[in-house]
Amino acid sequence: MSLTARLLDPILRAAPARPLVTFYDDATGERIELSAVTTANWVAKAANLLRDQCDLEPGGRVALLLPAHWQTATVLLAAWSCGAEVVAEPADADWVLCDSDRIDLALAAAPAGGVAALSLDAFGRGLDGLPAGVVDFASEVRLHGDEFVPWEPVAPDAPALDGMPSEELAARSSERAAALGLSSASRALSTRSWSSREDLTHGLLAVLAAGASLVQVANPDETRLDRKYETERCTTRL
Repeated sequence: MSLTARLLDPILRAAPARPLVTFYDDATGERIELSAVTTANWVAKAANLLRDQCDLEPGGRVALLLPAHWQTATVLLAAWSCGAEVVAEPADADWVLCDSDRIDLALAAAPAGGVAALSLDAFGRGLDGLPAGVVDFASEVRLHGDEFVPWEPVAPDAPALDGMPSEELAARSSERAAALGLSSASRALSTRSWSSREDLTHGLLAVLAAGASLVQVANPDETRLDRKYETERCTTRL
């Protein structure tokens, strides 16, 4: 079972329509809310793109040069659906997924597979003027199927994050959820960056492991966080 299945399947069985990820960008005023079903749909589309278009196979390596964003969550889960390992260093990756500001950095790593660029646009607009060979994620992902069926099972000892096996990462995420007091009734407000294994485990994976709901705020306006906490009916802060 992939790490994605370990995290998402229990949520899809228990509360498929409940908000799973609510994303704010205080710099742009963006707010988007995804249920568990919608999240799984995006994950499936992204996984099909990575496998069928990018030839990402089990054991392949992916690096992400992306902020903490709802689309980042979906491509992380998509990579794990494919049985890939997420690595910190772009130079160690077969594929690098990046935002528009870091395309040059991604290309400089010269990944063996290639580079996919995400616009992170709220309306799904793609990127113009991309260098030759760079995949425009927003334009391509919508062409792929809404369901993903892996060609082969993902072994529990397959590396998922910087060498850590998926089974161990799932267990650590559950342990962190318990330490944070998270449960399926929790709604967590977070401004964490996901830029390290600790941040990613604390700010995303623990929430999913608990079956909780995440309110992720990018470019946070500190004067508005208390109001968000109240209006979104949050129960804890990360």
